[in-house]
Amino acid sequence: MKCAILLVAFGATGQQARGTLRDFDAQVRAAFPDWPVRWAYTSLLLRERLARARQKSDSVLKALRRLQFEGFRQVAVQPLHSIPGDENGEVRAVLEEVAATSAMRLQLGAPLLDDPEDVEEAARAVLAHLPPERQAGEDVVLMGHGARHPAMSRYEDLARAVDRLDAHIHVGAMSGPLELDALLSRLTSRRVWLMPLLSVVGRHALEDMAGEQEHSWRSRLERAGHDCCPILHGMAEYSGFAAIWLRHLAQAVARFTS
Repeated sequence: MKCAILLVAFGATGQQARGTLRDFDAQVRAAFPDWPVRWAYTSLLLRERLARARQKSDSVLKALRRLQFEGFRQVAVQPLHSIPGDENGEVRAVLEEVAATSAMRLQLGAPLLDDPEDVEEAARAVLAHLPPERQAGEDVVLMGHGARHPAMSRYEDLARAVDRLDAHIHVGAMSGPLELDALLSRLTSRRVWLMPLLSVVGRHALEDMAGEQEHSWRSRLERAGHDCCPILHGMAEYSGFAAIWLRHLAQAVARFTS
């Protein structure tokens, strides 16, 4: 039976982000050498940009239909999502639609922060990948995307897990209860490190986090009197986070034989 892996990302047009996805692709191919690997992108705008540049730009549905046409009957789908929120739910809905209208067997890998084990492993990954220049007692602020969704609680779980390991590391999000204003009063160091809790470095990291615009987290931290040091590396660039997604993919693959 022909089997394949479908990796799902929001999308990437920047050189750094594309390189990050290529590196993750290489890790997946090394871990599953007998499984062809394809990609799908959930952002319509980015798919249109990729199409204009004559680059591969499949949606999840189009990628699965293409695999079906090529004769694949088992597909493990692994999104690079942080939480089981709306976007993850949309991918799940596409898989259910395809499974209901075809003979394909589909398994969906879990997002980064799916259960308590993932949260604890991610917290350890945060500490393992802090900037080496950071001195003891200096605050680190992580910026995630956030969500108006019950799965936002995963960010709060991660915030508590990280705080138990280092009280000067703070998990925030662009929307929801962990917005930057809720964290400012907890920052005590003059120098503050700012890191994206995002799979790749894209517009949110470059503009909303590290940009010079008035609304960016960097600008807001500097207005609060801190010397802000942004670190522009996505989570998928770090082995500790990539290992969680790879573990979830391995679990999805294993379900075909369970």
